[in-house]
Amino acid sequence: MFTKLKIIFCWPDISGYMAASWRALHQLPDIDLHIIAFQARTQTAFSDQLMQGISCQLLDLKERQNASLIKDLVIAAKPDLVVLSGWLHPPYRQLAFARELRDVPLIMTMDTPWWGTWKQYLAPYLLRSYLKRMERVVVTGERSWQYAYRLGIQPQNIMRGMYGVDDETWSPLWTQRMEQGWSRSFLFVGRYAQDKAIDVLVDAYSKYRSQVSDPWTLVCCGKGAMASQLEGQPGIDNRGFVQPTDMPDIWRDAGAFILPSRFDPWPLSLVEAAATGLPIICTDACGSAVEVVRPWYNGLIIPPEHPQALAQAMVTLHHNYTELPSWGTRSQQLAAPYGTKIWAHRWQELIKDVYLAKGTGNREQGTGSREQGVGSSDAVAHGGNP
Repeated sequence: MFTKLKIIFCWPDISGYMAASWRALHQLPDIDLHIIAFQARTQTAFSDQLMQGISCQLLDLKERQNASLIKDLVIAAKPDLVVLSGWLHPPYRQLAFARELRDVPLIMTMDTPWWGTWKQYLAPYLLRSYLKRMERVVVTGERSWQYAYRLGIQPQNIMRGMYGVDDETWSPLWTQRMEQGWSRSFLFVGRYAQDKAIDVLVDAYSKYRSQVSDPWTLVCCGKGAMASQLEGQPGIDNRGFVQPTDMPDIWRDAGAFILPSRFDPWPLSLVEAAATGLPIICTDACGSAVEVVRPWYNGLIIPPEHPQALAQAMVTLHHNYTELPSWGTRSQQLAAPYGTKIWAHRWQELIKDVYLAKGTGNREQGTGSREQGVGSSDAVAHGGNP
């Protein structure tokens, strides 16, 4: 029987989708999982109860900046393998150079897409020492795979599937939606911020309302600086921040999902929308659209910063109401690879492969073996997990 392995994830903010994914991994008999992550903040307001039943250490605002504390927590756990979230958080990044962990294999995750900025061109040099400590790099999808490759990572050491979604909660909602009658409404879930293009959403929705005689309601769930733009707008129902445990009813009662982002590396809300069986309207700035949206099959993809295109997409779904359940079924098919059980199995196999390769001495000479130059391990280029 395979040895039970002690695995530590060093993560930033907790979330509903990561808690569900970790819980699935925790339930596997050969994995002893422990999470070090940031305690819920007012900004995100996710309840720490999400982590109930999962071994974890949640760091407050002061603790998360304490590199010595974090290193001591990891060393004391005597891990067989450590997963590091990107490279942006210095106390986590420094673990790669801790003498006490030099024989512990490391896996890095990243969700940043390739943009071709000068900082990204410098990243292979600035991050060289850090990347050479990684046995594997796990990315979200195609766009972040391209960045990982340009960082100098060998293709055989890059794996897709960084995130999973709670499909056991979301999948039944398509049937429930059909039973109660498919809703004539749009749903937005996300931060009320510039990068989510709340201003574009409000403008587009107003244009949509002027083009149909019986406009659908736009339900918005989230929190942020642009919340005031949603207030007093005809047809917009601002629910504010909604705890993950209360989201199933929100998803069930929606007819289609909208995400008009200006910038969104790999939005999980889009994948969750697909998992619930909703048709999707999104911009091509949404990285996860590459994986889970096919135009005129389960959704529509529009350019960012284009209120008229977004309004027309809303009108299109409005006039194709009878097709929405079929589009929703296809959304679920495209989201299926990101379910928590599949996510856990994917990580289980990766962990075994890395651990066995390390134990037999048959390991790669770091992931950054496509040499890109020399740089400081402490220098950080833009990227990682925002």
